[in-house]
This record gives sequence, structure tokens and C-alpha cells, in this order.
Amino acid sequence: MATKRLNGKVAIITGAGRGIGRAIAHRLSQEGAAVALAARTSAQIEQVAAEIEANGGLALPVQCDVSNESDVDRLVEMVMDRFDRIDILVNNAGVNLPPIDLTETDPKDWRHIINVNLNGAFYCTRAVLPRMKARGSGVVLTISSVGGRRGAAGRGPYRASKAALINLTETIAAEGANYGVRAVCLCPGGVDTDMMRQIALGRGRDLMKPEQIAEVVAYAVSDEAATLNGVAIDVPGNANTIAG
Repeated sequence: MATKRLNGKVAIITGAGRGIGRAIAHRLSQEGAAVALAARTSAQIEQVAAEIEANGGLALPVQCDVSNESDVDRLVEMVMDRFDRIDILVNNAGVNLPPIDLTETDPKDWRHIINVNLNGAFYCTRAVLPRMKARGSGVVLTISSVGGRRGAAGRGPYRASKAALINLTETIAAEGANYGVRAVCLCPGGVDTDMMRQIALGRGRDLMKPEQIAEVVAYAVSDEAATLNGVAIDVPGNANTIAG
């Protein structure tokens, strides 16, 4: 049997209760990592944890709102208490809105998207990075979007937050380079998730499966991908203009 790529590693995955985050949690566990599952809805992450443990994995579900700094600090402390290390952080938690012009966007909705998508990634990284630096190793992987590459009508709040995550990844890479810490950003195209359906963007589209994104994540956070640092990698699927 081939050696699992993440044996002995501990990973935190935010937004792990469903969609891409759930698929990432399962995939990293299959690769041998102990996984800490963070999300606002405790029932979802408890179910994912039960599934992982039923397959012989280690999982710690922690109810956490990543836009709340205190919640994030509590999450990290609980993971350290349980596993005594953090090797991988996957900043995946995100929210979106149905298409709406900037002039019609409620400032409360704008703040909510920035608080979850961008501030949440900052809070999690800020809490985890010193521990990774102290160990001399670690990977921070952040889920952006192909939408983070350029603006578009009706997509202002979401795309602005996702664009900022690409820049944040470069900053993490620059600050972690002398400590053995890598940072990678993934920019997926359309993925078949509840969020895509709820904002009416998934209808009639040939979407990727969350498991396909999880497979890329499993490689990117492994030692096999040691040369990937400070980069944003497009995973466009059929959003790739080459495919028409």
C-alpha cells in the first residue's frame, strides 16, 4: 500500500460542513491527516466528523464563525490542545450574494461578505502562522475563485473579497518564506455546491464536483508540492475559455 501523503499532519479546514470544505476534509483524512472541522453549523461538522471517524480517521468538529476573532482563537487553542500541532490551514469558508449591482448592494451585505471571506482568512492565518513559524513548517491554502481574477457586473462584493485573497496569499508566502511556511491559493471555476444553487448561479451549467477541488488541495498541501509557494492556481473546469 502506498504511503499516505499527509500521515502525521494536522489540518484545519474552515467551512468544512458542506460543499468544497466537506470534500477537502474527507480527502485530507484519506491522506492520513487528522482534521479539525470548523463551521458555524455544528450539526453539519459533527456529521462530517462522524463520517470520517467511521472510516478510521481522526476528526475534531469545532463550531466557529471565522468572522469572529474570538471564535478563531478558541478554534486554534482547541486544535492545539487535542493534537499539539497545526501543519495545514485551509481557508475555505465563504459566502456570496445573488447577482446585484454595486449601487443596489446593502452595505451590511458588503461587510458580511468581506468579514467572512477576507477577514476570516486573515483571522485564521494570524492565529496559526506563529505556530507554523515556530515549528519551521506549514502550509496555508486559501480558496479564492476564478472570479477573483477580474471584476464583473453584479458580482462586486464577492469578487473583491476573492481578489484580496490572492494578494493575501502572496503576503503570507513572503512572510513565511524564511520559516519553512508555504502559501498557495486556488481559484476554482464553477463547483456544484449548495451556495452556487442558492445564489442561482448553478443552473444549466456543467459544474465541477467538490471532490475534484479537494484532489487538487490534497496535492498542493503535500510535500510533493514543495515548489509551489506564493502562487494562485486556476482550476477553471469548463469556465476555461479554451474549452469554449
